Amino acid sequence: MPRLKPLAFAANTARSLWSVLRGGEETPAKAALRLKLDTRRWNPELLKQLEWRRFEEVCAAYYEALGFSVGTSGAGTAAGVDIVIHDKAAKTQSIARCKAWDAYRVGPRAVREVRRAMNAAKIADGMLLTSGRFTYDAVNLAAQEGIRLIDGPALLEKIAALAPDKALALLQLATQGDFLSPTCPSCSIKMISRQSTQDGRKYWGCRNYPACKQTFAGTASVPA
Repeated sequence: MPRLKPLAFAANTARSLWSVLRGGEETPAKAALRLKLDTRRWNPELLKQLEWRRFEEVCAAYYEALGFSVGTSGAGTAAGVDIVIHDKAAKTQSIARCKAWDAYRVGPRAVREVRRAMNAAKIADGMLLTSGRFTYDAVNLAAQEGIRLIDGPALLEKIAALAPDKALALLQLATQGDFLSPTCPSCSIKMISRQSTQDGRKYWGCRNYPACKQTFAGTASVPA
């Protein structure tokens, strides 16, 4: 598991960001959305539009901005990414799982996934972060399991409490390159808009198809 220096997460994701810069497809829908978004400051709509991997990077960089050492358990998937947070002063560890925005609220299943990750890693402290919201059942289960929940509004409050230069650095990380199109979990490159030849359904597909058959529904934060 990597042990990264404070505020080094963005540098260690340079390869991912390069794929962002070279791989994004500026569809008319995406161009229109980009024009509508206020990228000069943190706001709920901007947080909501961050694709899953960029949201993960922002969450990791946030904890690094607080002075923690941060690593990830594996390459990560759109279903959930485990960030391992090391507090060297207190000699403790925490696991944080990230869930990018979805039209549906995050339910108890995600809370159970965090508990399983905590048990597997033998780490007692766990958090679940989302740019969206949690269901009532998820809140209740998290309270029973001792897992902290951080939803979109709460995360924005935490970022706002940072020193201005650190909040700005997070904003620059969040909005660099193509932060709208989802990243392929397998290939770490930007996916492209495709349309089913059978029913006309729009979806995101990996540009390495047919070698990679990863797809996301077109209901991602930005229209496909």
